[in-house]
Amino acid sequence: MLPVITAYSSSCKSVEIRDLAQPASFPQDVVWIDMVEPTREEELYVEKVLGIEVPTRDDLKDIEPSARLYVENDAVFMTASLVWKADTDAPTLTDVAFILAGHRLVTIRYAHPKSFALFIAALHRLPENWRSGAALLAKLLETIVDRTAEILEISVSRIDILSTHVFGDRAKKVRKPSNYLEEKLRDIAGHHRMISKLRDSLGSLSRLLTFFHTIPAIQQDREAKELCRTVSRDIQSLSEHASFIAANITFLLDASLGLINIEQNSIIKIFSIASVVFLPPTLVASVYGMNFQVMPELAWTAGYPYSLALMVISAVIPFFFFRWKGWL
Repeated sequence: MLPVITAYSSSCKSVEIRDLAQPASFPQDVVWIDMVEPTREEELYVEKVLGIEVPTRDDLKDIEPSARLYVENDAVFMTASLVWKADTDAPTLTDVAFILAGHRLVTIRYAHPKSFALFIAALHRLPENWRSGAALLAKLLETIVDRTAEILEISVSRIDILSTHVFGDRAKKVRKPSNYLEEKLRDIAGHHRMISKLRDSLGSLSRLLTFFHTIPAIQQDREAKELCRTVSRDIQSLSEHASFIAANITFLLDASLGLINIEQNSIIKIFSIASVVFLPPTLVASVYGMNFQVMPELAWTAGYPYSLALMVISAVIPFFFFRWKGWL
């Protein structure tokens, strides 16, 4: 497959750049270059066109703040971690680079977060004064945060349903499989993983917004500056809400483990009571199983029924005593 770079002009129209051997043919009205899993040829082309050094995939993985947020040759480089595969059982984080070079925005990603698809779909509705690189980035970050809020809302709904399944209606006493709670523990672990990824992503976005808010292109654009403040407040609110949800998940985990311990204790209690109930009959049988010559009951015609009745009585008395005490 030949290398293709997808770009968007100031009129929000998609442009596919295929002739990477001619940097001079780069369309001048392009304001956003979206690089998805770029090849080395594509990276070199963008470097020649914009005069910047494009970070590689290994560069994006660097966790040092100085390697994720910096200015070089009048270009602003920012990297954030976004939640990907949120609709699956294995959500993960993917690192995305945002570069402001002049009036153009460059994004480098090796995944397909849904927020990008949502932003591209709504790109044509942006006003003309929002079609510069910095303004587009502000709007893109708003879409990313909105998508994060949506994922968080879906997670809250699923956690509420899971909580209902764990505790259920105790009055109905519906019989459930023996490994029911163990399966719910795996579900709880999955939700904990999702919330952890969301909190990491929100922390990354918060640092990026703080840095992005200080660059001259935003300081000179009053509307974009106000949007950044709004998005920052949204991130703070979402972070606090995610922390609250994480505490609820911890409670749900502790409660599930407690219910499992209660069920196990109930089983052990039944076995303990059964062993105590059958202990007197065992004692009676042991007595009459002794090989003594002088044992009057051995000569009785009713000796055998007598011993059976004695064993039954010795078992029934402890049983009703335990019920009277409320131990059963």
